[in-house]
Amino acid sequence: MFENFGLRFTFNYENLKIFEYLECTLKLNFILIKMVKVKANNIEIEYETFGNSSDKPLLLVMGLGAQMIAWDEKFIQHLVDRGFYVIRFDNRDVGLSTKFEEAGEPNLRQAFVAALAGETVESPYSLEDMADDAVGVLDALNIEKAHICGASMGGMIVQVITFRHPTRVISLCSIMSTTGNPDLPPAKPEILQLLTTPVPPEREAYIENAVKTGKILYGSGFPYDEARGRELTGKAFDRCYYPSGFGRQLLAIMANGNRKPKLASVTVPTLIIHGGDDPLVPLAGGKDTHDAIPGSELIIIDGMGHSLPPETWTQITDAIQTNAAKA
Repeated sequence: MFENFGLRFTFNYENLKIFEYLECTLKLNFILIKMVKVKANNIEIEYETFGNSSDKPLLLVMGLGAQMIAWDEKFIQHLVDRGFYVIRFDNRDVGLSTKFEEAGEPNLRQAFVAALAGETVESPYSLEDMADDAVGVLDALNIEKAHICGASMGGMIVQVITFRHPTRVISLCSIMSTTGNPDLPPAKPEILQLLTTPVPPEREAYIENAVKTGKILYGSGFPYDEARGRELTGKAFDRCYYPSGFGRQLLAIMANGNRKPKLASVTVPTLIIHGGDDPLVPLAGGKDTHDAIPGSELIIIDGMGHSLPPETWTQITDAIQTNAAKA
């Protein structure tokens, strides 16, 4: 038996022709997808690769509670067209990667109280663990070094990878992220409340809640596509509904502290991208990351919130290509 593309086949001549058709279709669209689950850092990580393995490796790391499918395949196609071999994966505790159910339900209220009091936030795992997971994916692919790009929490993870595993990084791109500097302005209280309110367990209610949140975070400069938002959220719900992972990942962020002093050691070409309208991670976070990393480039996209609108994909992927070429 073989299971992939969401389908299960028994090998025989007729089904072999189906596989040949799928492979040809993918190649005709200039993108070849391979989906695999591997052991990495003593857990299982689900990942996919796109493009030609002989091209420049680019590891994409997604944000808080988001599955790897949040990296839109059309966005990835832009990167493949620019000569990258793209890898995306489910972080621990989301999607089809290992869940940490034994850690129990996170007490976010207690964590926020501790953080506000300047006390240590307890977390079942750390951003360093998540950075090691990502490096473990590269190990599984026998990739010695890679260009790395992360969004939101993923930006924090790629920052950690860069100073924790400097020999594994060719170039760095941090999108809509921050340094963990406690002196920076936080998200507005209503935004934090929106994100920490329990999500509905019913599919349609979950989608409606996600669309509502998406509109608020999207930014004022680009039209929010509700139909696309519903479609992507429905796919994510059907693939894996697991809100507990969101909470435990949030604890890992809160426990990580200030990365700014360590970011001063980063020497690889670095690109910082941030939306001018980001209500969740204010623009000050992107500017602080830029200030922390010597020689980094900062691109501010007016009207972009905590989002990656399709209208920005050409600009962003061109910038990633240009930054990678500096290495």
